[in-house]
Formats: sequence, structure tokens, C-alpha cells
Amino acid sequence: MTDQAIEQEIQAKGLTAPRVTPADIDANIASEHYFTAGEGVHGQEINEHGVSDGMSTVTPPLSLLTFCVLVLKNGFTVTGESACASPENFDAEIGRKIARQNAIAKVWPLMGYELKQRLHEQA
Repeated sequence: MTDQAIEQEIQAKGLTAPRVTPADIDANIASEHYFTAGEGVHGQEINEHGVSDGMSTVTPPLSLLTFCVLVLKNGFTVTGESACASPENFDAEIGRKIARQNAIAKVWPLMGYELKQRLHEQA
């Protein structure tokens, strides 16, 4: 079940108490950066549009590990990774999507804690 599907179910059930939403998560991301371990070793980066300044020779296993770095509005960084076991199945776009999804999964508890702290201070 996706974050959006869960949010739709919450809304359909009329649950209106303060919560972190997928829109809150997206609004809290200042920038996102993607690269494979091989590109990182060679000092290259792929932006969210899949564009790089150039490619150099990459050690094959390192080219199968994709990283996503999310920079949040407050400057905190969160990472997500995606590893592909079979080189024949590697797809850069899919790797970036999975790495981003894994990074987003780390943002939820951070923002949940922040919301809970605010609610505690208001009580």
C-alpha cells in the first residue's frame, strides 16, 4: 500500500487529528540528489532528472548501488539506497525511485516526532 493510498483511506474514514501527510513530507524536502556508488567514487552526481555531467569507467558492482540524498528544509540530510543483484535487471530510473522511497521512509518518523513534540508542548 502506498503512502498516497493510506492517506486516502485516512481521509475516507474522516480522521482529522493532526498528522504527517505525504504532502507534508514532500513540502519538507529542499532538494534531492541521486548517484550510484560508482559515480560517487568518481565524484559524479545524477540530479532528480537523471542528468549527469559525464560518465567515467565504473567498477561494475558499484554501478548497481543507487543512493538518494534528501536535504530537508532545516538542512538535515536523509539517505535511501537501492541495490540491484543482477546487472541485467539494473534500471537507473527504477533504482532512483526505490532509493527515494527508502529515504522517504526515514523522513516519516522524524516528522512524526516533530509533530508529537509540538502537540506535547501545546498541551
